[in-house]
Amino acid sequence: MSPRRAFLDWPQPIPFAHRGGAGEHPENTMPAFEAAVRLGYRYLETDAHLTRDGVVMAFHDSVLDRVTDRSGPIETLSAAEVERADAGYTFSADGGRSFPHRGRGVRIPRLDALLDAWPEVRVNIDPKSDAVVAPLVEVLRRHGAFDRVCIGSFSDARLARVRALSGDSVCTSMGPRATALAWAACRTGRIPRQGADCLQIPVRARAVTLVTPALLRAAKRSGLPVHVWTIDDRAEMERLLDLGVDGLMSDAIPVLREVLQARGQWVGTGPAATA
Repeated sequence: MSPRRAFLDWPQPIPFAHRGGAGEHPENTMPAFEAAVRLGYRYLETDAHLTRDGVVMAFHDSVLDRVTDRSGPIETLSAAEVERADAGYTFSADGGRSFPHRGRGVRIPRLDALLDAWPEVRVNIDPKSDAVVAPLVEVLRRHGAFDRVCIGSFSDARLARVRALSGDSVCTSMGPRATALAWAACRTGRIPRQGADCLQIPVRARAVTLVTPALLRAAKRSGLPVHVWTIDDRAEMERLLDLGVDGLMSDAIPVLREVLQARGQWVGTGPAATA
């Protein structure tokens, strides 16, 4: 049985602001994270990349091109070069008719800045490269943040390294191989932990429906909370909550809050701290 992590200690289904709430503000930026916290969110989701000079940045893509006014792989750029990019450049909430954050000084944040801004907020982090794993663990150690972070990844090897480097002190989810084994094992009524503390999965992967009543029952018996990503549709939120999932990650964070409030399952209240 997995030890109960402080990160997972929440009395209702956990609402995660995916990339800070990418439907409302430029993803993985301080304005997005701040807006989520002001809405009452206590769980943020982000990603991690490493710059050429060893700084861990909160950013999803390996290159700057999609969401900024600059280009190039983060791993080949210094932190100063990454921070010069306009992270609000391409964001539009109206299909490209306007770009309200362009030229407003929105930058790609260092993970240190995110952890410093709201000490009571919990953060789900996806390390996007092998190179970022050890520096990421060191950032968490320096901030004393093991208890308020969960690491999820599409790489089982990265997760194993996080567990080893942290002395199994940080909450981790299952990688793709572990998830496949969990899905196969759920028919027996139980799921092996495989070093993980929770399952963080999409509803479906290719042609396979992962989030089923059988998986949720087996996960509950095995002490493994199930968090589902990325859910922006109100009806789908309701369906998954009715099934009994333990958390939802969403870009549509006002909608998720409304759904949980209507069900009496919203816990967040006011800002946790002033950034």
